[in-house]
Amino acid sequence: MNDSEPSAAAVEAALAPGHRAPVGRYRLDLVTGRWAWSDEIFEMHGFRPGEVVPTTELVLAHKHPEDRERVDHVLRNAAATGQPFSSLHRIVDAQGRTRTLAVTGQSRRDPDSGSITELYGYFIDVTKADREQAQREATASIRASAESRASIEQAKGVVMVTYGASEEEALQRLRTASNERNVALRDLAAGLVEWFAEPGTTRFPGADEMTEFLAGPGDQAADR
Repeated sequence: MNDSEPSAAAVEAALAPGHRAPVGRYRLDLVTGRWAWSDEIFEMHGFRPGEVVPTTELVLAHKHPEDRERVDHVLRNAAATGQPFSSLHRIVDAQGRTRTLAVTGQSRRDPDSGSITELYGYFIDVTKADREQAQREATASIRASAESRASIEQAKGVVMVTYGASEEEALQRLRTASNERNVALRDLAAGLVEWFAEPGTTRFPGADEMTEFLAGPGDQAADR
């Protein structure tokens, strides 16, 4: 699943206690290709109940272009195998709004021939949950980025004082150590700040101690 596709976490959020996601029932006649939708599914697709005649062509036409082929494959596979299925994908409704739907289904067979004649199940609109999940992920990313920048700024300040270096020189020392140790700059900075702020620390590290720290792991704080 690529980054643009809806997250499965949205389904968990939508189905969590206290969250009332819109749910609708459907039935697909595999012989005629006609669908039967409950009112909720018409509304999910931006129509008034009964406004259009649901067909597989209509259903696929409203799928998000990036998800359409995948959904078509899911439906074809279910019709061929009769296996229960689920799909999480986006649609573009009749008003041009993008929604995220979870679809579950199972099959019915003709009792005489044994052939698969029908698929039925539920559409669940998880748009709100998907949006909330995206917002949570974005917030976490912003917070992590801010914390990373804060650590780098603090580490840069310690290096400046230790070496009597300029801001640019201190940042370059950190970058050089990051490259030589193959450690992300944010992790190196966080480690330096943690080392400097250890309980019992009463002075800035000396240049030799800092050089030793930047060169690699060690018990630099033992004598401080």
